[in-house]
Amino acid sequence: MLYFIVLTRLCNLNCIYCGNNPEPEIEPLEIQYKIDDLKKFIEADPDPTIAFYGGEPLLRIPIMEQIMDNIKAKRWILQTNGYFLHLIKPKYLRKFDAILVSIDGRKEVNDFYRGKGNYDVVLRNVKIIKENGFNGDLIARMAVSEKTDIYLDVRHLLNLDDPKFDHVHWQLDVMWDSPPYSRYNNFDKWARDSYMPGIRKLIDYWLETMEKRYEVLGIVPFLGIMSRLLGLNKQKHLPCGAGINAFTISTSGKILACPIAPEFDWNILGDIWSTSFQGLPFKVMVGEPCLSCRYYNICGGRCLFANKTMLWGLDGFRKVCNITKYLIDELKKIEPNIRELIQGEKISLRDLNYPIYNNTTEIIP
Repeated sequence: MLYFIVLTRLCNLNCIYCGNNPEPEIEPLEIQYKIDDLKKFIEADPDPTIAFYGGEPLLRIPIMEQIMDNIKAKRWILQTNGYFLHLIKPKYLRKFDAILVSIDGRKEVNDFYRGKGNYDVVLRNVKIIKENGFNGDLIARMAVSEKTDIYLDVRHLLNLDDPKFDHVHWQLDVMWDSPPYSRYNNFDKWARDSYMPGIRKLIDYWLETMEKRYEVLGIVPFLGIMSRLLGLNKQKHLPCGAGINAFTISTSGKILACPIAPEFDWNILGDIWSTSFQGLPFKVMVGEPCLSCRYYNICGGRCLFANKTMLWGLDGFRKVCNITKYLIDELKKIEPNIRELIQGEKISLRDLNYPIYNNTTEIIP
C-alpha cells in the first residue's frame, strides 16, 4: 500500500489556492512519534510505498533521511514545492522512484499563483537533481484555477527540454475553498469558455502526436483514464486510492484516509500503534451521488474529500462532475483511434499503462 508521511505541516510558501495556515490544535506542526514506531507499522506491510508529504517535506530533510535509512520500502516518492530540491544528497535522490514538483505552467501563471520568482527557482533546482543522479519519474504537478489556460500551460510543461518532465498532472482548484467559488470571478464561464475547450484542444494534440510521431505524451489524466477505458486498469474505485490502498500517517501518528483532511472524524482510521494495515482498506468510501453514476467505474468518485464535505453544495459538486464527465467523454471519442494505433503497432499498450503503481497522481483532476 501507499503511505503518505507528513514530515511537517509547515511550508515556506503562501500560494493563492492554499494559504499555508496549518492549525496546531488540529494536528501538531511536527512529527510527535518515534521513527521506530513508524518502522514497526510500515514494515508489517510486505509491499509498502512511502511518499513524503507536507506542508513542505523538504523543510525536514534530516527526518526524511532518517526514515529512508531505517525503514524498508519498495518505492519512494516525494511531493515538493521544489524550493529545497538542491539540498537532497545524491545518495537519497537515487532512491526515489518518482518526484512530483509543484509548477503551474507558464512562468507568468505559475508566479501569479505561487509567488514572483518561483518558476525560475523550481526549474533551476529540477535541473540540479537531474545532474545529481535522479533518474526516476519526474512529474510536474499543476494546480489549475481561473488564470490557467489548460492547453497552453500543459503544453508549455510538456515542451520544456532542460529540464524535461516525464509527466504532467493537474488538480482543479475546486471544492476546498470557503465560501464557494471565492477564487473565481465566474467559475461557470471559465469552465465553459476556457477549461473545457482547452481540454478538447489538448486531447487533439495528444492524439496528433501519437498519429504523426508515434509518441505517447505523458499527460497523466489522459493516460490514467485511457488505461481504464482500455481495460489495462481494472480498479473501479478512487484512482487516488484514498482509503483503499493509500493512507496518510499524520504528524500525531494518526492514520488518515485522505492527507488533506485531518480535522474530519470520518477521515481518521486509527493510529500507528494500535491499527493493523490489513484493517485499513475500505473503512471509508465515497457515497452518493457517485455510486449510482454511470461514470463511476472510470472516475471512481473523483475525490473522497469533495464527496464527503460538499463544500460547494450538491449543485457545485455536480458542476465539477460535469467537467469530469466531459473529460471522459472526449477521451472516449478517441478510444477507437488509440486502438487502431495499437493494432497497427504504432504505439503499444505499455505506453498507455500509467501509473503502474500508485505514485500519488490522482488521475482525475
